Amino acid sequence: MKELPIGIFDSGIGGLTVAHAIKKELPYENIIYFGDTKHLPYGEKSAEAIIDFSKNIISFLKRNNTKAIVIACNSASSVAADIIYKKEKKIPIFNVIEPVVNYVSKKCQNSKVGVIGTKATIQSKVYEEKIKKLSLSIKISSLATPLLAPMIEEGFIKEDISSTIIKQYLSNSKLKNINHLILGCTHYPLIYNEIKKFYNSNVNIIDSAKIIAKQISRELHEKNLVKQNNKTKHYFFVSNYTKEFEKSAKFFFKEGIKLEEVNI
Repeated sequence: MKELPIGIFDSGIGGLTVAHAIKKELPYENIIYFGDTKHLPYGEKSAEAIIDFSKNIISFLKRNNTKAIVIACNSASSVAADIIYKKEKKIPIFNVIEPVVNYVSKKCQNSKVGVIGTKATIQSKVYEEKIKKLSLSIKISSLATPLLAPMIEEGFIKEDISSTIIKQYLSNSKLKNINHLILGCTHYPLIYNEIKKFYNSNVNIIDSAKIIAKQISRELHEKNLVKQNNKTKHYFFVSNYTKEFEKSAKFFFKEGIKLEEVNI
């Protein structure tokens, strides 16, 4: 069981930030990654569609004998996770929201926390509701930033157009006077430096990928599921092949990547 891979999925390249963090935290683990590039961005889809996509991908990952599955997408985590938990009992299923909520509720007392994410994530109000259950002293202010994920998928990073879009969003009055900012989409760590530059280091940008990886590591250790053998093999699948995805996977994993297109 320990030798089996961890399954990770997202709508595109964003979940690679989580996969990379898991690889650093658990370097001996095998990983199977699925990027649903055919249906990205999830944030613009209905809850019903996101749930269907998630169920299909989880079935695919289970057929590939994964020992645990990570929903490395905030949109899917916000609308599909609870439904999936009720259905899947045999293997651990992780989402990317709970670890961040737990971290914020402990570390950000008596402060104002901003959240940026896709329309699906922000409209679900998942961060507000979950954080308020754990801490009433934290004020949450959320903003949908729907152009960021497709911008990142298309490779528009560190360019004038990306700087303009980022500045426009972060200047919104909803994010005024925040002390911390949750990057509520796994794509957003790819523009971490641009966001940090906008705030001139005056706002704490919460690195959700590291928080998520540490939580997964703790739980896998508790369940005695951590692989010890240092021979690793990673597999990457997409529902629609793109050169940008392959380039990103190679960047994160620093090794030869075989990207396979699978229609599920």
